Amino acid sequence: MLKIAFQMDPISAVNVNADSTFDIALECFSRGHLIWVYEPKDMAMEDGRVTAMARKVIRLERKQGEHAVLSDPEPLELKSLDVIFLRQDPPFDMAYITSTHMLEQLQPDVLVVNDPAEVRNAPEKLFVTRFEGLMPPTLITASERRIRDFFEAHGRDIVVKPLFGNGGAGVFRIRDSAENLASLVELFGQVSREPLMAQAFVPDVKNGDKRVILVDGEPVGAINRVPAEGEMRANMHVGGKAVASELSPRDLEICGIIGPELKARGLVFVGIDVIGDWLTEINVTSPTGIQELRRFSGVDVSALLADWIEAKRSETAQA
Repeated sequence: MLKIAFQMDPISAVNVNADSTFDIALECFSRGHLIWVYEPKDMAMEDGRVTAMARKVIRLERKQGEHAVLSDPEPLELKSLDVIFLRQDPPFDMAYITSTHMLEQLQPDVLVVNDPAEVRNAPEKLFVTRFEGLMPPTLITASERRIRDFFEAHGRDIVVKPLFGNGGAGVFRIRDSAENLASLVELFGQVSREPLMAQAFVPDVKNGDKRVILVDGEPVGAINRVPAEGEMRANMHVGGKAVASELSPRDLEICGIIGPELKARGLVFVGIDVIGDWLTEINVTSPTGIQELRRFSGVDVSALLADWIEAKRSETAQA
């Protein structure tokens, strides 16, 4: 029996038939492990000791609205745990980064999935740039002039998006005329100080944005997310529809290149986004799509992750 905590967004608000974190927690609970949940705001560090006002899971079931029965919040010494799943959603801001520093204090005694230092060092749109030849033409800059030059150099058809955004929020396609580009850069600048990412538009997005799931560096399955009518973005948050998909030779090639690096960094549960032949993101914070993958293919990622943490903790106990 393992003691496992999930650092996550409020469990009361999850969709039990879609949320990946709930699905993993349910699998671990069903195996008899002791489960706690807490939010990043519940954490504290005093003289190097990291605690959280956490709720112990008394009952967990796939019954929306009655899915979680929890204890009252109580102080939990996080170093007393065996495993912590780092699963709160982005934005990947200073609050997120601070929580990774706190979790890093618990290692190596506690197994944190994904490794907090490597989550911090692998921002999802920046990390992918380490792998030459896998991304579409890409520019990262805060300069309107540089984006305008990039627009001209790539067929006057590009996508501009926030560097640390998620869920398809703030993604714009700019084509034919860049007359609104200055206003767009100005608007982004009022929201944050981070650079923007510009990419050559990939027409294959009309056929979907494939989510490939990797566990410990190995691809285990894929779903495709098809944009809604009149929409460029395929994210399910903005109306994209999940459909069955297979791992293509190109998907396997991409995974063969990035997989060893993910494994070496302790990035155990990862979702990558592939449009056509191009890798566009490596999602290491809180990948989604595992319930859809199980429905379409029978691949149970939650069971694979539970198997992995059990084996890893067993190895540690025997060492």
